[in-house]
Amino acid sequence: MAERIFKGGEFLVTEVTCDEIFTPEEFTDEQKQIAETTEQFVENEIVPHLDEIEAQNFDLVIEAFKKCGDLGLLMMDTPEAYGGMELDKVTSMLVAEKIAPAGGFSVAYAAHTGIGTLPLVYYGTEAQKEQYLPKLVSGEWAAAYCLTEPGSGSDALGARATAILSEDGKQYILNGTKQFITNGSFAKLFIVFAKIDKELFTAFLIEKDFAGLVIGPEEKKMGIKGSSTTQVILDNCKVPVENLLGEAGKGHKIAFNVLNVGRFKLGACVTGAAKQATLVGVKYANERKQFNQPISSFGAIQEKIADLTADTFAAESLVYRLAGLLDTKLATIDREIDNYYVEYQKGIEEYATECAISKVFCSEVLARVVDEVVQIHGGYGYVSEYPAERFYRDERINRIYEGTNEINRLLIPGMILKKSLKGELPLQAEAMKAFESLMTPSFEELDDSIHFAAEKALLKNLKTLFLILAGTAVQKYMTKLADEQEILMAAADIAIQIFALESAVLRADKACRSANEKKKALLEAVVKVFAFSATEIAGTAAKKGAFYVEEGDQLLMVLSGVRRFAKYDATGLLQAKRLLASTVCEEEKYLF
Repeated sequence: MAERIFKGGEFLVTEVTCDEIFTPEEFTDEQKQIAETTEQFVENEIVPHLDEIEAQNFDLVIEAFKKCGDLGLLMMDTPEAYGGMELDKVTSMLVAEKIAPAGGFSVAYAAHTGIGTLPLVYYGTEAQKEQYLPKLVSGEWAAAYCLTEPGSGSDALGARATAILSEDGKQYILNGTKQFITNGSFAKLFIVFAKIDKELFTAFLIEKDFAGLVIGPEEKKMGIKGSSTTQVILDNCKVPVENLLGEAGKGHKIAFNVLNVGRFKLGACVTGAAKQATLVGVKYANERKQFNQPISSFGAIQEKIADLTADTFAAESLVYRLAGLLDTKLATIDREIDNYYVEYQKGIEEYATECAISKVFCSEVLARVVDEVVQIHGGYGYVSEYPAERFYRDERINRIYEGTNEINRLLIPGMILKKSLKGELPLQAEAMKAFESLMTPSFEELDDSIHFAAEKALLKNLKTLFLILAGTAVQKYMTKLADEQEILMAAADIAIQIFALESAVLRADKACRSANEKKKALLEAVVKVFAFSATEIAGTAAKKGAFYVEEGDQLLMVLSGVRRFAKYDATGLLQAKRLLASTVCEEEKYLF
């Protein structure tokens, strides 16, 4: 793994080489074995019972949790001292990806192992960890995370649940209602956020049997029906003072830091779902015949399959690049220090921008995948007997929870600009260079001896474009830029495409070193297909941003920059798409 420690957001202002990123081709034998164990668990223990789980037979979910515990699949992020394995983030992401075909169970699993367990790992006292973690990693207990309320979703700190210390000082009395709680009906431990004396936003550990904890009925949801979603009602709920988690008034640290982990794990999970859905679509296209030939032979269907394959390749590349960034950073922290998890959380928070990008990009890739898989199925995609219908319903929630994609888009440029103001990223100096390049004609020719030279030049240009838009926006709005959400979202779209495209290009560049000629051709094809679509999306966002920010001669100058820097020669695009599609259809598997 790369030695260089990158700062969060640094990809926008620096050149990264393929030797400085982690790729899926570098999985160890142990990681592959854990991935295979996860796949077998899903195939043997979940898939045969999917219909029953979809019908909300949560006894099967509870039983599956225990089997997960037996296999070690609940232990990834928990220290060995409490029954866990505390493995690296690459392995944790890999398990999240491989659990995805489990439908609604994957949601229950992700909530339990992520936001349900990690607050305790990161912020719990020794006594709290000893009491609860062994039960969670064994699958004896399921966990739930209770932050959202009927009146506060994105504005988590606007929560109205209250906690008042009892007269004898031995317990807190909690009142309020939590909404959309995953695992609500069968969880035994709840991470609940409330305001002490209506002011201090604080987390508490609440057992299901505590007096005053009431579980509401199951929500009637569009999708992810195989997961439990309920209200959790606090009716003078009595919580021992020793069950306060972390520090009073510091609940926001727990809520937001754990959400960063939730976001990058969601990126891995939806990438696994995209692989599964694409394969289902391909198999159907091979089987379905019209005009006496399989529909997979038609160009209209082949183009869909090629685009979905390219998008999924980019998502996978992005996810494991981020995992590598996190592992490299976390490996520098001394495990023996008293404040290990304080520093650990800072390490994860460093890449909050990339975590948000992972959540947005990968969830939107899955959205495109399932939509096209339904389309490939035609009318049968609308019928519940075919899995495409469930894929479509289940997908929709991914763009809402773990912070809506709109909220995450606003966070991306916001966090980058904050780092710039703190002097952690040289954004201002690089923006000045970008403006200079806008004023200076470029006659730079591509070096054909460099693999993916056109795409690397494109990345350099897209970064310049981002800096131009960000620089003009900051110059015009200064501290009021935070209120200009449309501009921020346009900037976010450029940054998202840059990180995804760079991840795909560098991965392909690295993989080509050891690939045979057939694999090299596929890698070159997948990069070309994705580079074309990424350029179109980034270019449209930049053009939109230019109209939002500038006018008159300045607008014309920025628009000329958009035309110049969002330009990609995709000669051979049709041949690349046909190669990808025909190979996927022939092999009926994910190619990379």
